[in-house]
Amino acid sequence: MTTALLPAPEPGLLLRLTGPLQSWGLHSHFNERDTAAFPTRSGVIGLLASALGRHRDHPIDDLTALHMTVRTDRPGVLLRDLHTVGGGLPGKATVTTAEGKKRPGDTGTLLTHRYYLADAAFTVALTTPTTTREDHALLDQCADALRAPRWALHLGRRSCPPEGPVLIGQSDDALHHLIHLPLAAHPARDAENTVVEFLADRPLTHLPAPDHMVSDTNHDGTRPSSELNDQPLSYHPSRRAYRARPLYRRTLLLPRAQFAGLGTRQLTALGHYLNTQLNTTEGSRR
Repeated sequence: MTTALLPAPEPGLLLRLTGPLQSWGLHSHFNERDTAAFPTRSGVIGLLASALGRHRDHPIDDLTALHMTVRTDRPGVLLRDLHTVGGGLPGKATVTTAEGKKRPGDTGTLLTHRYYLADAAFTVALTTPTTTREDHALLDQCADALRAPRWALHLGRRSCPPEGPVLIGQSDDALHHLIHLPLAAHPARDAENTVVEFLADRPLTHLPAPDHMVSDTNHDGTRPSSELNDQPLSYHPSRRAYRARPLYRRTLLLPRAQFAGLGTRQLTALGHYLNTQLNTTEGSRR
């Protein structure tokens, strides 16, 4: 049996997106604020723009050219938060309508539902398939900004700060490390290998997965499983715009030893990996 040739290495950044709450809005509208089950392109690119200190009317074409691949370490639990707005106030202090009037009587209180992912953890690779000087300069600039962000970073919504540093490292073979980095999760009970989901904005045949990690599922990453309207064109407050892009899913069987648990155990395993693998891999840099 011959082993398939692995895809060419791609330079990129590795991010750790974890915290008590995350919220990656997709269809949020007025009083209903939803969340996707994973980080969206618009949310992650917005996080980069915030780290770089770009205002909402600044161009983002260079950032949107980066590819994004997400590894789901822990999917988290969907949480709904109920808010009331305008209740118990005198008429002139209640919520203003679109016509500029005040809501009368029992319509003065609005209910809003906001959804979050609680206790979720994702590892993300932002990569470029080309290796021009401009590509490397952009990755270097983004890495520096994530180490010392200009503005506060958040996981989709401003009320959702990350639990620690977002940047794991920078590598000339980011997708290899995306597969092999320790997971922030416990292994499945009595299982040598556990199925882990990867999501991307292009066919996941580009993942350099060894043959023994390939799982026999319906999601092999060759065809889009759905379409998301989360490719940002502009964050301008009055001209915010997005376009649709395909979503690809693929599952791999990751070994039990790669599941590092939670808290300090996972951070210790991550630090050991960085010191023994990422920093010593030829052409890689932290």
